[in-house]
Amino acid sequence: MLAVVAAAALTASSASAAPFSGWRFSPGGPAHLMGHGSFGHGLRNQAESTNWSGYAATTGTYTSVSASWVQPTGTCSRGDHYAAFWVGLDGYSSSTVEQTGSEVDCVGRTAQYYAWYEMYPGPSENYPNTVKAGDHFSASVTYIGNNRYTVTISDSTQHWTQTTTQALAGAARSSAEVIVEAPCCTFSGGILPLTDFGTMSFTRSNANGTAIGSAGGVTEIIMVDNRGLAKDSITTLNSTGTGFGATWLRSN
Repeated sequence: MLAVVAAAALTASSASAAPFSGWRFSPGGPAHLMGHGSFGHGLRNQAESTNWSGYAATTGTYTSVSASWVQPTGTCSRGDHYAAFWVGLDGYSSSTVEQTGSEVDCVGRTAQYYAWYEMYPGPSENYPNTVKAGDHFSASVTYIGNNRYTVTISDSTQHWTQTTTQALAGAARSSAEVIVEAPCCTFSGGILPLTDFGTMSFTRSNANGTAIGSAGGVTEIIMVDNRGLAKDSITTLNSTGTGFGATWLRSN
């Protein structure tokens, strides 16, 4: 995740590009892991992270990842809060991330929605298309060879699709993940407060063309604050290994 930089304030709206509140940040970036270990429910591993929750396949070489979700509604009461929902390759145990997703950020009492992609450590790029709560998304990242990736995100509710092919050298392709994220960073390098997104679900989560639950070394990632308290709850994968839910618990 890139450090924030100074920027002018942007008037809030319900469907817009990335919000500003005196400074700018970029969604996406690697996991900030706290630890990992064995876990039940048929999973090999559970990990704790201060910025990610969801599922990752972590013991293979991964060339594709995809999932679908409905853009959750942000409940904004006061202060600025942020939440990203995305699919990507790398970032669990490597320093690059190739990813795309949607966002709901609170600027005070106003929720802002948008979509983006990022080839980290490069900056995130926001799409100009309208995004609203309740929109149906599908997204994928696919390695096509020669250090190139095809990144696609579609909003079937608003009837738009964005596809870009980007080059990124040196990516390990060592993980594939479907993630809820509290983006980084504050000026001091801390994780930003997580938007109250209620409950949302990912469906059709696949890696290397198979269910993410069968794609090797599936790891459940729990987002925690600095006290070790969960910031959202993640359900176990469904019977097909492709779907799970997330429910917001706290911002910090």
